[in-house]
Amino acid sequence: MTFFLKNRWVYRGLRLFVAGIFLWSGVGKLMDPAAFAVVIDAFGILPEGFSGLVAVVLPVVEVAAGLALVFDLRGALGTLFVLMLCFMAILGYGIYLGLDIDCGCFGPEDPESRAFGGLRTALYRDVVFCGFMGLVALSRRLRRGAEQSVDVQRLDPRMV
Repeated sequence: MTFFLKNRWVYRGLRLFVAGIFLWSGVGKLMDPAAFAVVIDAFGILPEGFSGLVAVVLPVVEVAAGLALVFDLRGALGTLFVLMLCFMAILGYGIYLGLDIDCGCFGPEDPESRAFGGLRTALYRDVVFCGFMGLVALSRRLRRGAEQSVDVQRLDPRMV
């Protein structure tokens, strides 16, 4: 498994997959921020008047962090992971309250939510998605560890 995760193409594929999901999600929400604000209001978490601002800022952060992950910029994966934890906490809150609403994960009225419906399904999907993010982080760590050990051997001939 470690050999598989050290492969640069596997790392790139996983990274682009995770980035693509966030780009798709963020762009879907930006297409209709007013409708996304209605979805945010349905959770009843924010004070009145803030949902419009969050409906614009949140997708912009998703898209920016997704693009940063495409280019493998520092902090992108951590930002996306924190977003996922927030999303999962909000979904858990909605499940706790027994809400029967669109999760808003891929924008308002996305076909995925109509096809599968329910906050519980969205929460399970997000847990699996966090697993993919963990694989990206593990692959990155394994690759960087392998590169550092090779560099040390190249710099100090006594290490060979």
